[in-house]
Parts: sequence; C-alpha cells; structure tokens
Amino acid sequence: MKKIVLVFMTLFLVTACSTKVDSDKIQVTSTTNMIKDLVEVVGGNRVEVYGMMKAGVDPHAYKARPSDVSAIQNADIIAFNGVNLEAKLAEVFTALPEMGYKTIKLEDGISPEFILLDPDLGAADPHIWFNVEIWQESAQWVAKKLGEYEPENAQYFQDNADAYVIELDELIVYIQTRLKEIPKERRVLVTAHDAFTYFGAYFDMEVKAVQGINSQTEAGIADINNLADEIADRKIKAIYTESSIPIKTIQSMVAAVKSRGYDIAIGGELYSDSLKDQTSYINSYKINVDTMVDGLK
Repeated sequence: MKKIVLVFMTLFLVTACSTKVDSDKIQVTSTTNMIKDLVEVVGGNRVEVYGMMKAGVDPHAYKARPSDVSAIQNADIIAFNGVNLEAKLAEVFTALPEMGYKTIKLEDGISPEFILLDPDLGAADPHIWFNVEIWQESAQWVAKKLGEYEPENAQYFQDNADAYVIELDELIVYIQTRLKEIPKERRVLVTAHDAFTYFGAYFDMEVKAVQGINSQTEAGIADINNLADEIADRKIKAIYTESSIPIKTIQSMVAAVKSRGYDIAIGGELYSDSLKDQTSYINSYKINVDTMVDGLK
C-alpha cells in the first residue's frame, strides 16, 4: 500500500501546475457514480461534481488516472465511500485530510449497527448503498459536511437532503411492492459477486453469489460446484450478470448448472458497483428490482 501512496504522490507532483476551476460553486470530486449522484442531489445548484469512476467501472480494482489526481487537486471537497470499497486507494483517501484536503467519507456518517460483516472474511461489506436507510443517512451526512464548508447555504443542503429522504422512503415502498410479486420460495437472488447482501438483509431476500464481496477474488471450483448443485436442486429460475463484472463469471455458472441437467436462464444485467450510465440512484435501483422480479416471479 505504501507503494500506491508513493505513486499517487508522484502524480500529484507531475500535475501540480493544474489550474483551479474558475467557478463560485463548490468543486467536488467523487469516486463512484452513486456518490456523484448523491452529492449532486444534496448539493443542488451549489455544487459541480467530477466523478472519477464512470458507469460500469469496478471500484474494487480502480486505479487513479492522472486526470483524477488533477481533479482531486482542484477539488474543494473529495467524496468517497469508505468501508474499503476503494480498496486500492483507501489509504490515499484516508490520508487526504492530513494533506489539507476536505473530504466526505460516507462511512463516517453511518450508524455502526448498519454495517454488515462478511461471515467468511470477517471484513465489513462495502456495498452500503443497497440499504436504502443507509443511503438516507448518507444524504444527511453529505448535507452536514457541505453545510460545514459553506455555512451560509447549510439550510439549503439540509432541505435538499430532507426532500431526498422522502423520495427514498417512496423507493422503499416501490421495492417492497414489486418483490411481493415473487413467490416466497422463489426469492433467491444469484449474482456474479456478493454485492447484494445489504439488499437481501433489508428486503428479506436470500442472496447467493459466485464470487465474494471483493470482485477481485476468484471463486474456487468447489464453490462453483456447490452453488451449481444448489441452483439445480432448488430449481432457481434465473441468475444475473452485473455491469461491472465480466460476463464469463455467470457464463461459467450457467454451464455448470446445465451440466447437471437443469436449464437455468440469465435473468438480465444488474447494476451493483455502478449505476446505469446517465441514470440516478433511484432509477437504477428500480431497474435492478424490475429485472429481478421479471426473472424470478
């Protein structure tokens, strides 16, 4: 990790002559496009947000580009997930306040009891956005941090966050209503990597995955065979690809299941570590749920 920090600092020196953006708005650099969307909603017309990771990018493996370093240098605030999502850059982002940078770390605004642990690794699960209540807390945290940076607009940020919390309440109702269309015995979600544990815990849906919470870990042959056996035995109707994970992960599982005499279907593509391109958090979540329901009901 020290090598990553050294490389990052070298890039800082290389891009040190970059020019500050001429704008009266708060310049925010975010990591994932989920966070970009959140900051834009809460910040409203007082922020301009640069997103480091575009649609379909896997944050577990992301490495900063020179343009990202320049965006961080020019930012008033850097917003990131924490919970070790930005694994290869976690130490760098944590060190930014010591270098004089303002940050918004979503992890710091979350009630500790909301954080789930992977039972196999004992590590925190970083996919916090799939618990909508956590995202509501995150909206309030972003409002607080933006208000600290720009006190004269603190109430504006708070009003935006409060309005967004109401929209997220409506999203919860939408998800609950749609999931009721799936018979209880069919409410089993099988995906490429274990990104949906928060979703399953909150909405009472069983979740299975080919890979673990970190998409960079590879599933063993025994893991694939055991999951293939379970899918065939339970006659699970569909399994799902993810936009940020190579499709070969699920194709291998389909082949393993079919070798057991059960014709499993790919139910569609889900957006796990990234929102759908040009689509909000709320709409991406709805797309995910609609895809799940259509494949499993």
